[in-house]
Amino acid sequence: MTTVPRFAALSAPAHWRTVDFISDLHLKPEEPGTFDAWQRYLHETPADAVFILGDLFEVWVGDDSAAPGSFEAHCGEVLDEARTHAELFFMCGNRDFLVAGAFLARHGVRPLADPTVLAFGGARWLLTHGDLLCTGDVAYQQFRAQVRTPAWQQTFLARPLAERQAIARQMRAQSARHQADAGFYADADAGLARRWLVEAGAATLIHGHTHRPADHALGTDAAGRPLAQVVLSDWHIDGGTHRAQVLRLSADGALARIDLGTI
Repeated sequence: MTTVPRFAALSAPAHWRTVDFISDLHLKPEEPGTFDAWQRYLHETPADAVFILGDLFEVWVGDDSAAPGSFEAHCGEVLDEARTHAELFFMCGNRDFLVAGAFLARHGVRPLADPTVLAFGGARWLLTHGDLLCTGDVAYQQFRAQVRTPAWQQTFLARPLAERQAIARQMRAQSARHQADAGFYADADAGLARRWLVEAGAATLIHGHTHRPADHALGTDAAGRPLAQVVLSDWHIDGGTHRAQVLRLSADGALARIDLGTI
């Protein structure tokens, strides 16, 4: 049986009235429409806090990639502006797990452990990127376990930046081929998601990763309380494709999916 992880905890300040959740933007210079939508959203959102639940970037090969004039540095400038009117939280995903505390601290973004229980509006909300729940993708879980070790990361980050960028391009191409061959993104294990909720004492799980936005009922806990799994939208704005959604949570417990055109 898969082990349930330890849950970090975060209590929202009393003055928060609204929080937003986004994930899987996969920002990259080749897709300026998605970047522009993200920048506009952060400038306009009325939320007191924005939780970025992984894969903000298509790839991150080290904080030194955010050199002056780079796309990554431009993203940091957007975060600088956004933090003037909202608290920002970042949970790493499977594409940007090498984002380090130095970059986040430089731009006023608070790191968020995966998973974390958020106490807000008198309720507990379980937050995760989602990849840990996709236990059916055995090859990925083995890869994840390898690259999250300090030894692997230290060895990788010691390589020259250009070499790391080349490796990342190769890995992205391999991932695209795997997804094309498999024909699907792995789904989160519903039974495991339910176990997480019960162990965390939360009623709602919020995550991304699968690129399949949906709301799933997971039965009830021992007290008869309904359990739910809310999957976030990925973002992709390129040519005729326009897919970008924010999940907004109010202090009264109301959840709403908001398309960017309505923000």
